[in-house]
Amino acid sequence: MEALTNRLKPVDRRKMNFWERIYLPAVVKGLSITLKHFFKKKVTINYPEEVRPFSPVFRGLQILNRDEEGRENCTACGLCALACPAEAITMECAERKPGEEHLYREEKYAAKYEINMLRCIFCGLCEEACPKDAVYLSETFAPANYQRKGFIYGKKDLLIPDPKTDPEGFAKAKGSRIKHPQGHGNEH
Repeated sequence: MEALTNRLKPVDRRKMNFWERIYLPAVVKGLSITLKHFFKKKVTINYPEEVRPFSPVFRGLQILNRDEEGRENCTACGLCALACPAEAITMECAERKPGEEHLYREEKYAAKYEINMLRCIFCGLCEEACPKDAVYLSETFAPANYQRKGFIYGKKDLLIPDPKTDPEGFAKAKGSRIKHPQGHGNEH
């Protein structure tokens, strides 16, 4: 019978010679590999002191965006929730009341916006589906938590800081992402 691959090898049943029985060559070979790696440059990063640079295509924690005047971009259209394959996003919409023009850009806004980060697969489809540049995946990791309810982020947790009252926090939350002229995704 002919094998389809070369993975099938017969077991070697010959008697071991003296050097194979004392295992000295195998031990020396293992030590040489260890010594070779011992003198190489270490790839470990001391995290709090050193920060590893992110890849341009890194997708982290989801953020709800604001415009330059501090108004929320989200119009609660539901396209992000519809595009999410993990069904991690839930939202409820409300209508803007007179006098709230400084809070919301459009007549409709997301009164409730939640994402279950335990279900999120960081695929970026919510970012791609958003027509208003309201949702994007930041360059931040989701922080660790000991309880499941700590991984369900509400609107207050996801909303980017107001650029008028906290310009440094707004710039930090935006990160170094470069947006397309249409406002969707990263340039490559």
